[in-house]
Amino acid sequence: RSAIMDYFEIKGSKKLYGSVKVSGAKNAVLPLMAASILNKKKIKILNVPTLSDSITMSKLIEEMGGDVKFDSDNSIIVDSSKLNNPYAPYDLVKTMRASFYVLGPLLARFKKAKVSLPGGCAWGPRPVDFHLEGLKSLGVKISIENGYVVANAKQLVGNKIHFPKISVGATGNIVMVAILAEGTTTITNAAAEPEIQQLCKMLNKMGAKISGIGSNTLSIEGVKSLKPIKEVSVIPDRIEAGTFLIAAAAVGGEVEIKNIIPEHLESVINCLLKANIDINIKDNSINIKSDGKNILSTNIETNEYPGFPTDLQAQWMMLMCLADGTSTIKENIYYDRFTHIMELNRLGCNIKLEDSVAIIEGNKNLIGADVMSTDIRASAALIIAALCAEGTTTISRVYHIDRGYNKIEKKLTDIGANIIRKK
Repeated sequence: RSAIMDYFEIKGSKKLYGSVKVSGAKNAVLPLMAASILNKKKIKILNVPTLSDSITMSKLIEEMGGDVKFDSDNSIIVDSSKLNNPYAPYDLVKTMRASFYVLGPLLARFKKAKVSLPGGCAWGPRPVDFHLEGLKSLGVKISIENGYVVANAKQLVGNKIHFPKISVGATGNIVMVAILAEGTTTITNAAAEPEIQQLCKMLNKMGAKISGIGSNTLSIEGVKSLKPIKEVSVIPDRIEAGTFLIAAAAVGGEVEIKNIIPEHLESVINCLLKANIDINIKDNSINIKSDGKNILSTNIETNEYPGFPTDLQAQWMMLMCLADGTSTIKENIYYDRFTHIMELNRLGCNIKLEDSVAIIEGNKNLIGADVMSTDIRASAALIIAALCAEGTTTISRVYHIDRGYNKIEKKLTDIGANIIRKK
């Protein structure tokens, strides 16, 4: 685990060559760990990324009476047979919004829960209202007391739920309650993200009856009880894969990105092709070739899956800083997710912001400087910028990146980057 004071020192202008193996998805492992509360026995979760967020989630499960063991082969064993305290305290939830995922499974298992309202990343109001309104319509009584959601249900009853806006977290939470409710629940405007698809498939293996997986309408026929399963393997991290694709495109070189599901990256691949990047797609890997020049400016908008992911917006912005001409990025998911603009401009980028649209003037000459990470994905954009810049860049507050990327400096060093973690 990184210390708060760690920083990266990066010397730029070195092309990248070789292969990178993508880790398991951060945004998939956390809901799977939460769902293991419903397993009531030991479950082995394979392909787990070593991140501070997975460690936080394991502490939370232990705090509730469960047991989590990390194995050396990137797997964890979660035993929730003795889990008996449906309480998620502020000091753990505040460091990671995804810990709010335990609300659903706790309610389904104990018919009650007390979970702190999340703190988390610096940007954007992420409404927990969708979670709470959805739970109310399934028969859950909810009050907010001293910053905690206190939830109780005598009986869980299926219902029709429509989300005003697609929400990955709310979809996951409602599904985990609805599977054990009486009758049928239909969720419209549900999230179709691969991470939600994986959660639903795991629950179905445990005996749940969820249909419509991968579409925006989920139908959940309640069952009386679930049966434990022995193991589940986390899908590859499409955001990490996308970050390496964009890094190779920007810095130049030839890189093979291994252990991925290319169809999860369709929107990103299409944008890279439009930007004149050479891409060769195989079954579970992608080869990317770039000279870091002749990049065509390509406008994007972020959207829910299968649209362009908001989690790759900052990285794409950095690539467009090297493109010919002007491009725009419209952020449709988190309107204020632009804290990286100021830091990128310190390195010589030319980005303006007008009404949640970033306007980027292409500019080939970036120069190293001291910059600061503001959130997980902004950090990735700064690393890519530093690798393209002339001279040396230091990036402070890299604890942000440790929440989302498994040993990123090692993976980059292995393909020729000059990046060192210092204290």
